Amino acid sequence: MEFLSVLWLPILLSAVFVFVVSSILHMVIPIHRGDYDKLDNEDELMAAMREKGLKPGTYMLPCPGSMKEMGSPEMLAKYKEGPVAFMTVFPNGAPALGKNLIQWFLYSLLISAIVAYVAWFALDDTARRKEVLQIAGVVAVLGYGLADFPTSIWKGQKWTTTAKFLFDGIIYGIVTAGTFVWLWPSH
Repeated sequence: MEFLSVLWLPILLSAVFVFVVSSILHMVIPIHRGDYDKLDNEDELMAAMREKGLKPGTYMLPCPGSMKEMGSPEMLAKYKEGPVAFMTVFPNGAPALGKNLIQWFLYSLLISAIVAYVAWFALDDTARRKEVLQIAGVVAVLGYGLADFPTSIWKGQKWTTTAKFLFDGIIYGIVTAGTFVWLWPSH
């Protein structure tokens, strides 16, 4: 755990910098405005869901009870008829933006700590800036940029949305790597 005592400042500052940059990307630049589609019959669908007492959770439509049932003629007919969907239902009320922002910052701290861990064992205090940039950048991009790929693979998120999050992740990786280069112990 020595790496934490030596690299605590780049861990903390890179998380802060990523938090600021992500706020700019999501609030100022309109890149993510088209990530979600609005249903034409939103009000009717929401009313039906309320009427059925839908609780917060993650749902799959249709949802087979087992792998065997997934291939049954009845389930295949449901898939064919559609709709086929994955859906996350949140608790009622306005989105908990404060909680989400805290969790995002904690996630950024985790990524930065992982970057520090890998860099600490891959490099030493004589590492050149280029080496710190390469190791820190690759690890950070892996953590930030590839996180949404399984959502497109398994849950049908549009690949264009995943590509936008990959773009964000590359930016966050550059910010993280730059911070580690700037504050690496040999400099």
